[in-house]
Amino acid sequence: QVQLVETGGGLVQAGGSLRLSCAASGIIVSINTMGWYRQAPGKQRELVAAITSRGSTNYADSVKGRFTVSRGSAMATVYLQMNSLKPEDTAVYYCNFQGQSGLSHNMGDYWGQGTQVTVSS
Repeated sequence: QVQLVETGGGLVQAGGSLRLSCAASGIIVSINTMGWYRQAPGKQRELVAAITSRGSTNYADSVKGRFTVSRGSAMATVYLQMNSLKPEDTAVYYCNFQGQSGLSHNMGDYWGQGTQVTVSS
């Protein structure tokens, strides 16, 4: 099992910035991808940004040029720097981990509990 703990959400005015952090713990054998998804009320969960173990990144078109995903110096940490925030960025943001864990090296897909980001106009 892998546990993910997210921090950094909150309330910010449009045009402001926030930085989300996620730390994974447990018996982590390898990481394929870590990233961030979000879900707004009444909408499906969508990919925001992800980064592979090799450092390749993928962003939703709606956040390109404004958000930056990065890995921490510790193996299992990921950050999301969000600049020029817009009201439409308001959502619950979830950290995601895809990789092998546990003594059996099982491949898994794990989620954090989510952190609320609210952007006021």
